[in-house]
Amino acid sequence: MMLALGGCAQKSAEPEEKMDLPKPTAAALPKDTRPVVLCFGDSITAGFGIEAGKTYPDILQTILDEKGYRYQVVNAGISGDTTSGGVDRLNDAIRLEPKVTLLELGGNDGLRGIAISKSRDNLMQISRRLEAKGSKILVLGITLPRNYGPEYIRDFEGMYKALAVNSKYPLMPFILEGVYNQKGMMQDDGIHPTAKGAAEVANNVFKYLQPLLNK
Repeated sequence: MMLALGGCAQKSAEPEEKMDLPKPTAAALPKDTRPVVLCFGDSITAGFGIEAGKTYPDILQTILDEKGYRYQVVNAGISGDTTSGGVDRLNDAIRLEPKVTLLELGGNDGLRGIAISKSRDNLMQISRRLEAKGSKILVLGITLPRNYGPEYIRDFEGMYKALAVNSKYPLMPFILEGVYNQKGMMQDDGIHPTAKGAAEVANNVFKYLQPLLNK
């Protein structure tokens, strides 16, 4: 009897066996093998002043998914970036092996009064190197506040047109078309779109992007 009781006590003291399921790790998650649409730009691409998940690249991903295009949209926008900054981080962009690049840079160059010839050369270097690695290029143009003067603005806008024409790239002349100066579409700074404006940007960009995609 004593042995029997002792045996029971010993058994009940053993820790209860648990079945721990393995926790998913980043290495265990399936890799996204969809071809990349790279949004390479500045604060408009990065989504300055907009909550996470509502930038124009985020909405563009939703549009592609809904329409059956199997691409992953990568947001490579950095607020305040210039065309020179784009050149500096170009190797990182190339490593993503984008099938299409949406090139949206130059606005900060213009606001800082950087020589248009320098900005043009940088944009050409960025686009040519990406194109050489197999990426199609869509140029997203921008303009400047009217107080920069008509001659400078004309030359600045012409920079995008010349790049598109000379390199045979499709061009969206103004990324904020249908958004700029529209009520509820722009933030108080008059430069960056709101979440509502970013959604409109995504829809407009898709119209230019669609001919470059494969289903």
